[in-house]
Amino acid sequence: MLKRIVQTSALKSILLIRLMVGVVFLSEGIQKFLFPAIRGAGRFEKIGLPSPDFLGSFVGAFEIVCGLLVLIGLLTRLASIPLLIIMLVAISTTKIDILMDDGFWVMMHAARTDYAMLLGSLFILIKGAGPWSIDWQISRKRN
Repeated sequence: MLKRIVQTSALKSILLIRLMVGVVFLSEGIQKFLFPAIRGAGRFEKIGLPSPDFLGSFVGAFEIVCGLLVLIGLLTRLASIPLLIIMLVAISTTKIDILMDDGFWVMMHAARTDYAMLLGSLFILIKGAGPWSIDWQISRKRN
């Protein structure tokens, strides 16, 4: 099972996607703790999510941990799953209202980072961490 999780493509360019996804999620997770009123619990309360104090810390912690795992390339496929879920929830709870109220193009503009993180996380889930990763080192030792 571990071999399937850490197995990865040999494309060196995967590092660029990992850097993008990892840095953005790490930064957003940290900001949920630094600025809870606007990035964490306060934002979750504003959009009507239940238990915003718990949820702000919970999501922030996952963004930090999974963002770091993606950055260093450790258990990258596994780390991308919670990030995909976070992005699907973010899009469904914030961008659908924009679509209904302001139209397609306004929603597309507002969702550009969300879609980049969603597709970047999906790419990492499919391809793995690439050769410049801990996953690569683990998979080579197991062969």
